[in-house]
Amino acid sequence: MPNSRFPVSAVRRALAVGLLLTCSGAFAFSLSDLSNQDATAGLKAALEKGASSAVANLGRPNGFLGNDKVKIQLPGALEQAMPILRMTGMGSQVDGLVADMNHAAEAAVPLAKPLLMNAVKSMSVSDAKNILAGGDTSVTDFFRQKTSGELAVKFLPIVKRITDKNGLSGRYNAVMGQVAKSGLVGSSQSTVEGYVTQRALDGLFLMIGEEEKAIRKDPVGSGSAILGKVFGAMR
Repeated sequence: MPNSRFPVSAVRRALAVGLLLTCSGAFAFSLSDLSNQDATAGLKAALEKGASSAVANLGRPNGFLGNDKVKIQLPGALEQAMPILRMTGMGSQVDGLVADMNHAAEAAVPLAKPLLMNAVKSMSVSDAKNILAGGDTSVTDFFRQKTSGELAVKFLPIVKRITDKNGLSGRYNAVMGQVAKSGLVGSSQSTVEGYVTQRALDGLFLMIGEEEKAIRKDPVGSGSAILGKVFGAMR
């Protein structure tokens, strides 16, 4: 939440200016300006909005399964075996496992919101400077650095509870456990729950990145009347 000592209008105005200067090389910007708490509070508000939107889009029915950008498929080693599995009458079971993996990710993602919000609240002035001075994915990089480890711990049991219901998950773990020993896949893919957890995190950060790029590219279309007015006048 913005600091109560500063008017909301000032926070929004600072956010608009800060993002504008980030998106356009035609304006000079001194990173020392970010020590102003208005600008920091405005940036935090933008981060909260982007993270909340990504979680809402993914953490709903078919949020993963219906989105080709983040849909979780079987790992390459098993995907290549799909024709054989279908020939042996296991096609419906495999399709069910793919659906379960995606639904597990959808169930886990809402757990990310409080951690993402805490990361924003704990953001330092240095973090904020790095975000504004960084590239198109600096917000995403910030969230990944601050939350990915703890999110994996929280996601894993949710994912496992759902994928364990599918009879193929045990076979997946047995096969991929052996493949992992050969070094052909990473340890995160050696169990279905580990694989889905990692893919769920990848999907979450990808969608946060999409939100970030959209705001940088078209701040007027971000949905904020203040942002639209400021950016529209200065383009």
